[in-house]
Amino acid sequence: MRIVVKVGTSTLTYASGRMNIRHVEELCKVLADLKNAGHEIILVSSGAIAMGVGKLNLPGRPADIPSKQAAAAVGQCELINIYDRQFSQYSHTVAQVLLSADDVNDPERRVNFENTMHRLLEMGALPIINENDTVATAEITVGDNDTLGAIVASTVEADLLVLFSDIEGLYTADPHKDPNARLLHTVTEITPEIEALAGGAGTARGTGGMITKLRAAKTVMAKGCDMVITNGEHPAVLYRIVDGEPVGTRFTGRKNI
Repeated sequence: MRIVVKVGTSTLTYASGRMNIRHVEELCKVLADLKNAGHEIILVSSGAIAMGVGKLNLPGRPADIPSKQAAAAVGQCELINIYDRQFSQYSHTVAQVLLSADDVNDPERRVNFENTMHRLLEMGALPIINENDTVATAEITVGDNDTLGAIVASTVEADLLVLFSDIEGLYTADPHKDPNARLLHTVTEITPEIEALAGGAGTARGTGGMITKLRAAKTVMAKGCDMVITNGEHPAVLYRIVDGEPVGTRFTGRKNI
């Protein structure tokens, strides 16, 4: 199975911006094990700006673009260095891929991206993808790594996209406000009623929310790819997701996996 896993900033870091070492170590161990089992793994990772904020000891996430880009430049170095060390323990080689809007909107550059991704997978590398926040003045059309994960999954013709976040999945209402809110385990179509269930933005450290996740689901479902939204607190849940067990909310594409 070809699997794209997207991890959000809230999964990777503490509120201080510093790396949540326990989560990252477990995530890398599980992904390496799934790769050992024969699956092709692509990781879409947030966290560069937040990590740069922590590394530079800034009081909070910058509001202006140049400061965000500076934080991303520092944080991306730290982020890929940590991933490289972690996956090297399991004898896996990582490849860093940074994308800007032009890379996915320009037909020629998108073909180059597709070719590179397929060749990296053929070579057995584990691509780690993030938006190129250091030079981008507009986030990838889309503005968040949920949509970036969907773009990547569609590009590489993935079987499964997993969005790790700080929520369990899609609920019938806001579970923080409504005690009767019910988790939806399966969604077969993005209807207006499903879209109406989306709330606002995510945490202060991230940029996404449920609406971006539903847009991502619509994108990959049209390509025959399943998508799962679940809490990233315990990355080992990936084993159950890959086995098709009911974890979080699964949006079903046309493929049977």
